[in-house]
Amino acid sequence: MVDLPLTASDESLASIAAFKPQTTTFCQPTREEVGPTTDVLGLQLLTLSQSETIDLLIERLNHRAKTRIAFLNAHCANVASTDWQYRQALESCTLVLPDGIGIEMASRLGGDPIKHDLNGTDLFPKLCDALRDADKSVFFLGGRPGIAEATAQAAVKTCPGLRIAGTQHGYFGPQDETAIIDQINVARPDVVLVAMGVPVQDTWLARVGARINAPLLAGVGGLFDFVSGATPRAPAWVRKTRLEWAYRLIQEPRRMWKRYLLGNIAFVARALAHGWKRRSAARRKTLSLALKRALDLSASALAITALSPVLLLTALSIRLESRGPVLFRQQRVGEDGTTFEMFKFRSMYTDAEARLDQLLQANDRDDGVTFKLKHDPRVTGIGRWIRKYSIDELPQLFNVWRGDMSLVGPRPALQREVERYSALDRERLCGKPGITGIWQVSGRADIPFQKMVEMDVRYLKTRTLITDLVILARTPLAVVSARGAY
Repeated sequence: MVDLPLTASDESLASIAAFKPQTTTFCQPTREEVGPTTDVLGLQLLTLSQSETIDLLIERLNHRAKTRIAFLNAHCANVASTDWQYRQALESCTLVLPDGIGIEMASRLGGDPIKHDLNGTDLFPKLCDALRDADKSVFFLGGRPGIAEATAQAAVKTCPGLRIAGTQHGYFGPQDETAIIDQINVARPDVVLVAMGVPVQDTWLARVGARINAPLLAGVGGLFDFVSGATPRAPAWVRKTRLEWAYRLIQEPRRMWKRYLLGNIAFVARALAHGWKRRSAARRKTLSLALKRALDLSASALAITALSPVLLLTALSIRLESRGPVLFRQQRVGEDGTTFEMFKFRSMYTDAEARLDQLLQANDRDDGVTFKLKHDPRVTGIGRWIRKYSIDELPQLFNVWRGDMSLVGPRPALQREVERYSALDRERLCGKPGITGIWQVSGRADIPFQKMVEMDVRYLKTRTLITDLVILARTPLAVVSARGAY
């Protein structure tokens, strides 16, 4: 991939250039992003309020967007730490909802506190009201024989008019699975609530969810026992003090003591460790970005001063060859999708943009996103020379000084390119664009677009000050070789 010779000090740079997405999928989103989330113990949890969450679910139901929901409490987090299948099921959910004071505490330790408890028992009555108003039906699957039916009856009693598509207890074996799924699909529910306990319900839904036609699937744990009255819920004043777990421990000490005593200790230790790790990573990132900005400011100021004769001579040459401004100003897309005005020396005739449509069919790039033409008739004589040696990019030093760009980073994107970006392509917008970068020192326009994206994303996720210095050190050789410059 990288033709330029590498030294031992180039190991971090080489790892970026050699990145192969078919074997490393760190930059691929693990699930569809449908709402604001925050990281809690390595899982992305929804941060909406209860009413906002209900509105989101109804909107997705109206569009029949496939949605799988799981709830995360302290016990779930403990199970997920040792059960990789359950962990994978949670990571692949469309939405993971925070449940209980333990998760709230863990989020605070991580530095990004969750403000809303979205536990299923409190959410259920509001969901039923919304489903009734939207004329959506629900299927209850799980619990001991008779519990699903009792849950449906209780739901209709508290929410008259709610449409029940069907019920089915959860005591069935693998040989019955296909028949149960067929039963659900024949009933044509909009929502399927599955109460089989953690981790069974979520791993089951992850495995068979694609075979169930209902758009909304949710693993709801012990919800049916509470709604049906089989298990009494803590009084309102206990719930208000966030001590419902203690009430359950008193009610069932033999069954719950390990979960709530030993489990809570393990959870707190895990939350403290993860919170420390996140805060340490945040501090390292802040320091790294501060050092990068210091390098940008000092190096760009030095370069502007040292290269001022080149800048003045280039400006004079452009003005003498053709009429028009010396600088070409163009709106580019930078960090987090913000736009800025990028400066370049003008290397084309002033009617270049007007002539673009006539040349699109001759595009030398077949990625459907970027436009490059080796023998572009819009380029002036001086323009062809300053492009070959990247002199046209030098005014971007002022963009670096202003803070729009960095010395090292992804190529600044055009708005029309960004409009065609995939979800992975957009990850290259997670950092400031640069004058030079890994793809520039690896062949520039000779690098296919998707390979450029992969290299940029890898750089943004692994960048260090040393990596930037190595790329800067290799940039002069890349400029002199003029490989891929047109």
